[in-house]
Amino acid sequence: MMETNGLLPKSIVIVGGGTAGWMTAAALARFVGHKVKITLIESSDIGTVGVGEATIPPIRNFNAILGLDEAEFVRETKGTYKLGIEFCDWVKPGHSYFHPFGVYGPSLNQPNFFHQWLRARAGGQVPELSEFSLCSLAARAGRFAPQGRDPATIQATLTSAFHFDAGLYAAYLRKFAEARNVRRLDQKVQSVRQSPETGNVEAVLLESGDVIEGDFFVDCTGFRGLLIEQTLKTGYEDWRAYLPADRALAVPTAKVGPVVPFTRSTARLAGWQWRIPLQHRTGNGYVYSSQFISDDAAHETLMANLDAPALADAKPLRFVTGRRKKLWNKNVVAIGLASGFLEPLESTSIHLIQTGITKLLDFFPSRQNHAADAATYNRLGQEEYESIRDFLVLHYMANQRVGEPLWDYCRQMALPDSLQERLALFQHGGRVPPRAFDLFTETSWVAVFMGQGIEPKGYNPLVEVHDGAAGRQFLADAHRALAELSRQLPEHEDFLRQAGMMPS
Repeated sequence: MMETNGLLPKSIVIVGGGTAGWMTAAALARFVGHKVKITLIESSDIGTVGVGEATIPPIRNFNAILGLDEAEFVRETKGTYKLGIEFCDWVKPGHSYFHPFGVYGPSLNQPNFFHQWLRARAGGQVPELSEFSLCSLAARAGRFAPQGRDPATIQATLTSAFHFDAGLYAAYLRKFAEARNVRRLDQKVQSVRQSPETGNVEAVLLESGDVIEGDFFVDCTGFRGLLIEQTLKTGYEDWRAYLPADRALAVPTAKVGPVVPFTRSTARLAGWQWRIPLQHRTGNGYVYSSQFISDDAAHETLMANLDAPALADAKPLRFVTGRRKKLWNKNVVAIGLASGFLEPLESTSIHLIQTGITKLLDFFPSRQNHAADAATYNRLGQEEYESIRDFLVLHYMANQRVGEPLWDYCRQMALPDSLQERLALFQHGGRVPPRAFDLFTETSWVAVFMGQGIEPKGYNPLVEVHDGAAGRQFLADAHRALAELSRQLPEHEDFLRQAGMMPS
């Protein structure tokens, strides 16, 4: 008999597998699997979306709290490293820019670097801002090395994330979770039983006739939201007015050439196309708005712009950008696509799974009333979703693709007040003030503002306390040191092989 105390729930039931389900199961197994009965229910007959193959740097924190060995993780998921995202044709055809991880400048501890660069540029010619990012330089040269541990060194700015096969990642975490007492049932849920007094979910009834009771439930059933929506009628906030893409096609292709350490996003007539390099194949997809292109034309566009033969038929997805009005309702929390959807433009899908899990651990439910915990969880989740939404809208609203209906709409659409405030601050003085629970750093906002052609009129006046000539010399020295180190890094595939992460 599993020993519990008076506050811990006796049992948690996760409905749905895939990346969201098994990330949740692995984290719960790591922290409470020895005290709480954890059951995951998924059906082999129900497919998962499984196209979230690119991540952002916080995934490292998740893997670290699980205690995963990085070499084993990369090897098992056919993973590669990611130093940022290249955006092609977003401003106009033929234009590109790079959104790097890490920071601009030669050190993590360099305050106001961007404003020093702005001041120097106002006084004369300086190299492009991207040339002051080690992540940008290394990515475009196809090079990679681990982040340095000393924050005063240049290599400490080499921040990275991963590309990996989402199906293999889920399978990898399944092994982890099942080794730590998570019970898996391969069944379909036939119905859901609620308490007539409270409306809480009491149990799910399986097609086999089994009844699985639980104190707390995690809905990982994807877009359908079996518990959070179909059962609890939570409601959904539709953001298609800001992010009109509502469909996607995903197709894997054969690997071509050495794998590069970055994701590529290329603007198309009615949306954008992703390219994600893995060890054994390349992930591709077209995110588009059905208002501005037919499904057949979208399919033709995607297939005409692949750089290698397709390995399978294109998989269609339909979605509504937005979020549930509550991410935690009664004794159910939605994780992953059941909680909402923001298009994968900045690789936030897996991150939102991760932060949903992190917040759940922070406000871990008891067997008693948890209304205050749920309210705080929902408020923090709302802030996070809205911050990411604003960052994605920024990519669309500043474009010069005149005469293309989707892009014309995006230039003219009303913007969220929160984004208008950010725009005003940046355009006036290049400021990106931190906000609570912001996912994206100053580097990210600056990269996209500048990349999309939104430039500040001024800079932080505090940089003028330093001598201008000394500041220009500092920039020249930093530029030289960054370029020199980027040339010394190993080729990306060479690093993977030498680290035992990829077959020779």
